[in-house]
Amino acid sequence: MADDLFAFNDTPEAPKPEAPKPVAVTPPQAALAPAPKPAPTPVAAAPAPTAGAQNAYSASSIEVLEGLEPVRKRPGMYIGGTDERALHHLFAEVLDNAMDEAVARHAKLITVELDADGYLSVRDDGRGIPVDPHPKHPGKSALEVVMTVLHSGGKFSGKAYETSGGLHGVGVSVVNALSEHLDVTVWRDGFEWKQSFSRGNVLGPIQQVQPSRKRGTQIRFKPDDEIFGMGAAFKPARLFRMARSKAYLFRGVEIKWTCAPERITDTTPAQALLHFPGGLADALIDRIGELETVTPTFAGRAERQGEAGAFEWAVTWSPIGFGEADGFIQSYCNTVSTPDGGTHEAGFRAALVKGLKSYGELTNEKRAAIITAEDVTANAGALISVFIRNPEFQGQTKDRLSSPEGARLVEQLLRDPLDHWLTESPKQANALLGFVVDRAEDRLRRRKDKEVQRAAATRKLRLPGKLSDCSRQSAQGTELFIVEGDSAGGSAKQARDRTTQAILPLRGKILNVASATADKLRQNIELSDLALALGVQPGNRFNIDDLRYERIVIMTDADVDGAHIAALLITFFYRVMPETIRQGRVFMALPPLYRISAGPLSEYARDDAHRDELLATVFKGKKTEIGRFKGLGEMMASQLKETTMDPKKRTLARITVPDAETSVEDLVERLMGKRADARFQFIQENAQFVKEDLDV
Repeated sequence: MADDLFAFNDTPEAPKPEAPKPVAVTPPQAALAPAPKPAPTPVAAAPAPTAGAQNAYSASSIEVLEGLEPVRKRPGMYIGGTDERALHHLFAEVLDNAMDEAVARHAKLITVELDADGYLSVRDDGRGIPVDPHPKHPGKSALEVVMTVLHSGGKFSGKAYETSGGLHGVGVSVVNALSEHLDVTVWRDGFEWKQSFSRGNVLGPIQQVQPSRKRGTQIRFKPDDEIFGMGAAFKPARLFRMARSKAYLFRGVEIKWTCAPERITDTTPAQALLHFPGGLADALIDRIGELETVTPTFAGRAERQGEAGAFEWAVTWSPIGFGEADGFIQSYCNTVSTPDGGTHEAGFRAALVKGLKSYGELTNEKRAAIITAEDVTANAGALISVFIRNPEFQGQTKDRLSSPEGARLVEQLLRDPLDHWLTESPKQANALLGFVVDRAEDRLRRRKDKEVQRAAATRKLRLPGKLSDCSRQSAQGTELFIVEGDSAGGSAKQARDRTTQAILPLRGKILNVASATADKLRQNIELSDLALALGVQPGNRFNIDDLRYERIVIMTDADVDGAHIAALLITFFYRVMPETIRQGRVFMALPPLYRISAGPLSEYARDDAHRDELLATVFKGKKTEIGRFKGLGEMMASQLKETTMDPKKRTLARITVPDAETSVEDLVERLMGKRADARFQFIQENAQFVKEDLDV
């Protein structure tokens, strides 16, 4: 059936008859009869297990999750969790489908309504989800397949949509699986159709309600308390912001917003019509307000000729930054927000750098050769939106665009408009180029000053290759985190405050200095790098004033191996640089071992005892999910920052030495020294105190 058979109809909706009773009908195309099941293929029986073998793990142990069961079992795989962000991601999935109809020029109006009972509905005036029988699923309409079968939809081949935000065919079916109740209403083929679902299950066959000249789709749903926790509800302010951002992203759409007044607790309007003919330029102007800028906003839209692909942008520069940040780039792909950036942002930066360098050559400004992407975007505020066919994202929540095509398309479509904008207004172009060049010179000057000061502290410019140093020149307020391995080092580098926190990954367990000879200690590269990073000389030549950091933080995994590495490091500082411990400069980080969540509520537990305490207090009577971190490298950077590295939230344990150091020295020698018989005796004496659940 052709897509343009039904024109947009803005005639007011006719009054509904009083309490019509839906009647199950057969769609006109074919009967929806269940298909016969094929006979099972014979399988040769496996030989019986031998006597004494463990039979608990057998074929019957293998579970096969069908339909939408995987979504309800593991919602985090599909929407990133069960917290407030994941809850509102359900709205994003439904709204993305409506926006895809608008971007494809089949819809002009999208209606979003949050009612007093917490039900959220999204309606568009597009083509409507097909309701005829699906050829590969006899007995089911296309509507039922879309709502109940993962990886089903009209966006795989590109025939129904040139560009779209929904790609995996799991969006609306995931919403259905995680909703306590969901109603779909479709206006198509001259009729109004309706079908209802609960937690992904069909409540009845598709119903042909009444004749109708309208067209489009409405999804009305309420999130499931079993998944998101009792009391979890949509936040009107967040929904309104999400809807408004979509209206900014496509000039040809109007979004009508309605919210029950009793659900509003702030300044969010109860009703609004969101329509922005200026697109991203309107959004950027609204965001920066009266803020001082270097140039007027540079904005535009460009499309690739002959094939799908478009790019829209709005960017300006401020000498004083943008509120809490010096600069920002907020990006989208096919109207889907990409908060972690991706290839389209890389192409945007590359185009700006090349364009400004080219203009510098044109105006004989030789200093333009030193500018980098960091200089161009340092004080820039930018909104960018790209439309490409078959984009590739990282994860179902689409936080980062990974398509190489994104970088190529953006750079290609932006270069000519940028060159024209710069050459048409030499005054503002020169102001921008001078501003960016000043940022570049400041960057080079800071780097040189830092190198000079670091050279004095380390007596040489060379620093360990794996050290990610902090930018602060003085030791005051700085920290060196010693972590185990490159994986943990990578997470720590992302989570750190680059100004005050440095990261040094170890290559494994360091040398046990209590049992090593002096020659081995001097020849050990790992310990030499550690001393070099600290800016001090070990042994008798140690001077606490040379220490390049105010605090030394040992950050290892919360398991036995991590404890062993921490013991080796503490032994190193106690034996080789004891003044660091005496003056309270050495600390232990306390990363969590567990993450406990129940709906939107989540807490972190340091160990088994803390876990049991939280389960008995904070999570008492709640259905919980408990995840165990195998190591720091498996924690997301945001989690590591929140629990272990952020000075405002973390807890550190200071390493101290009791007044009677003789007993400490005896204990170090006994446990870490050369005599194995002394350790064996210690184990025999203390074995009775070991808990049965010791993690070994």
